[in-house]
Amino acid sequence: MAGEPQDDCLFCKIVAGHVPATIVRETETTVAFRDINPQAPTHVLVIPKAHYADAATLATAAPDLAADVLRETQAVADEDKLESYRIVFNTGTGAGQTVFHAHAHVVGGRGLQWPPG
Repeated sequence: MAGEPQDDCLFCKIVAGHVPATIVRETETTVAFRDINPQAPTHVLVIPKAHYADAATLATAAPDLAADVLRETQAVADEDKLESYRIVFNTGTGAGQTVFHAHAHVVGGRGLQWPPG
């Protein structure tokens, strides 16, 4: 069910402290941690503590929480002193989503080309 922890969700396990992660920020509603396969010097995932399968579901069901996630992306960029960076929400397998818990990638610290991938 949306908003509830899922036993088979890697990110829910990180939120619960059952799986280790390099946490860089935590608020009442979000957790930010370093990606295990970074694509740039800064590659941090910002997730809501509540489980929503993807960004679209999160935005529809909990817009205030979606705003919290987006606000934390800025805080991550500020802490890493990024002048420019990219925020990526992959939604669905065709877009490259592999963990079905909404998350924003904060990517920066190097030049980023457009279009991506």
